[in-house]
Amino acid sequence: MEFTLETTLGEVLAHPQAKQVLDKHLRGVAANPMVQMAQGLSLNAILSLPQAAQLGLTREKVEGILAEINQRI
Repeated sequence: MEFTLETTLGEVLAHPQAKQVLDKHLRGVAANPMVQMAQGLSLNAILSLPQAAQLGLTREKVEGILAEINQRI
């Protein structure tokens, strides 16, 4: 499975290696209670949320994380 911007956050968190990479770049995100509400959203949809910008989460950053995930799996 290749992870893309259309992959849901829940799919990333369900894959142990992908979750590890995500947590490496966004420390503590997997344990954040707010993440539970966003699990059904695609990464692309999450990028459109104002909270993403407040956290400094950009398309480029997510694409870099996805590239690392796809290299590892």
